Amino acid sequence: MATSVGANGWEDLRKQARQLENEIDLKLVSFSKLGTGHGGVGYKSDSPDTVPLLSGEHMFETMALEIEQLLAKLSVLNERLGEVSSTQAAPPSSALQHTLQRHREILQDYTQEFRKTQSNYRARREREDLLNTVRKDIDNYKSSSGLNRRMDLYLKENEHIRSSDRLLDEQINIAVDTRDHLVSQRLTFKRLQTKINDISNRFPVVNSLLQRINIRKRRDSIILGLVIGVCTILLLMYAFR
Repeated sequence: MATSVGANGWEDLRKQARQLENEIDLKLVSFSKLGTGHGGVGYKSDSPDTVPLLSGEHMFETMALEIEQLLAKLSVLNERLGEVSSTQAAPPSSALQHTLQRHREILQDYTQEFRKTQSNYRARREREDLLNTVRKDIDNYKSSSGLNRRMDLYLKENEHIRSSDRLLDEQINIAVDTRDHLVSQRLTFKRLQTKINDISNRFPVVNSLLQRINIRKRRDSIILGLVIGVCTILLLMYAFR
């Protein structure tokens, strides 16, 4: 009777173990696809390096928790199978031992596959986080470089304005110096004219000579003007002839 009960318990436990193994196998297939970026929400790219991991992270962690619970149940069932096989009246047969060993190997394979998928997913997530960090650093560098270029342009423009101001100041100083020289020359000429007038008033002969010189200069100017006028008229007549 104990042997019959043990056999029935063994078969029930094997049936439960097979159901759990099938369920774990199906979930591991979906879990592997989700971990490699070929399944789940938000995975639209065919390249694993360009798949956005964060969009499916919650789904991945939820499925990982479910598989861990199923693996724990399967481990408990395997232990119970070992206990049942050891409590039977007769020694366990080689077929029974082989079946028990096979269930343990399946559990070990599923556990290894689960850990491997988890490790690959975390490595891909760390790589994408690193790429995002690098992209942000590049964008920040470009932004700071553009700002530095604008600052350089502003500084150059400010330097040009300062140079223009210096040139204007130099031109104004030159104009002021020229005006001062002209004023000084004018005063000098006035002093000379005053001295000449004093001399002419003191010496009537000199004054008379100067008047004659002025009359001759005016006469020469008139004669020169008449000659130029006549020449101009002759040239015009020759041109329009």
